[in-house]
Amino acid sequence: RIEETLRSCFLEGVRHQPINTLSKGFKQRVCFAQSILHDPEYLIMDEPTDGLDPNQKSEVRAMIREMAREKTIILSTHILEEVDELCTRVIIISDGRIVADDTAEGLKSRSSISGALRLTVRREDERDMAAEMAALSSVERTEVISEDNSRISLRIYPKETAPPPADEILEYLQREGLRIEAFQIEEGRLDEVFRMVTTVGSTEKTI
Repeated sequence: RIEETLRSCFLEGVRHQPINTLSKGFKQRVCFAQSILHDPEYLIMDEPTDGLDPNQKSEVRAMIREMAREKTIILSTHILEEVDELCTRVIIISDGRIVADDTAEGLKSRSSISGALRLTVRREDERDMAAEMAALSSVERTEVISEDNSRISLRIYPKETAPPPADEILEYLQREGLRIEAFQIEEGRLDEVFRMVTTVGSTEKTI
């Protein structure tokens, strides 16, 4: 079990070093090794990447993904990027109540920007690109995300009853000869949904 645990926690290269000489990332791995040495069926982790640098976070997350192939891992964290990257099921608790229970993708679909189009085009003098996009038949409204003298970025919200507006928007931009720098569909934001379901007075129903 010791040899297997050293391999699964990527500790073989430091196995003979005293723990107090290791970096925080390696110390975290040693904690994981202690936790899984007896091969538990379940593993509970509280903020496992707290205080680690980006490289250490990446290594620890890779280790968690590998362990999750064979174990049930319960992860407590406020780092929503980590939730999105690692978790197959997400439970949000507020004031002792479960206010959401879904996959990360399912929660993001409840975001106000989910399904919206994010568009960046080169600016043309005197053209109001936000108004032009809003005038298209499949578009509900637009908002300016950022702009400068050379480009403008818009978020375009589709009408619920209309077909997806991507084809119509692309056809319009190409017809007008406008240069497209970026074009993507927004998948939604977990932080927005978290605030929505945990804010006092939220109209969201508990799931």
